[in-house]
Amino acid sequence: MNPYSNDADDFYVNVHLNTEMELPTNRDTVLHFFEQLKKGFPDLRNFHTRENGDLVLEGDKEKASYRWVSIEPRRLCSGHTNPESMEEAYRQHELLLDLAPPLMTISLLDCEALDVMYGFDFTYEGNHDEVVTEALGVGSSLEGLLELPRSRVINFEPSITLALDESCQLQCRLSIETRTNAFQVRSNDFADDQLSVYFTVRQYWGSGPDRSFVESFHRQKELGEEILRRSVIPRVVRPLAQVIASR
Repeated sequence: MNPYSNDADDFYVNVHLNTEMELPTNRDTVLHFFEQLKKGFPDLRNFHTRENGDLVLEGDKEKASYRWVSIEPRRLCSGHTNPESMEEAYRQHELLLDLAPPLMTISLLDCEALDVMYGFDFTYEGNHDEVVTEALGVGSSLEGLLELPRSRVINFEPSITLALDESCQLQCRLSIETRTNAFQVRSNDFADDQLSVYFTVRQYWGSGPDRSFVESFHRQKELGEEILRRSVIPRVVRPLAQVIASR
């Protein structure tokens, strides 16, 4: 069971393997890599190339729950939106990270960083920035700005990055992305768009951990879920959901 399925309109778990060198794009390498992923997850059946050249293999995006994988110039990405369970999402990411070294020739030496990202989307037709301000506050030092006459919040996207070890190579970042612009606020005509919360645990490599990508992923997801349960869900995600529901 997915413990976060009721906390937002959409929930997803993504992995990004960032490389120092460009990834291979020759036909045989790419197709063989995608075919091996499809063997593990047969619903990955739609292959296409984006206008920017990224190569994508994905499931049916019309369904509530779907998978996708992409090859960018210097990033290998894997995502699962609205997974039925966390284990289902993690199995996909583990397979990708297990196949990447032999099939995409990505070595530990070539790795810049590995990201494990948890995303929460709220569909809301209104001022996203006001919602974030009401749900999370701006801190006592900035509250006076909100008391200025005729003032309205038109941009408030708080983010914070923390080091989780002494070397600062293991980090986590919480960021909020709003999609309201000044024209919408001025005209009071808002789009039915997504307000997003992103929480990422990043492991930089360099002279970093002496472990495989899969081993690092296991450590990062354990840390990520612990911080989600302790801080992100009760203090960020649910307050946002409550404010949106009250409007």
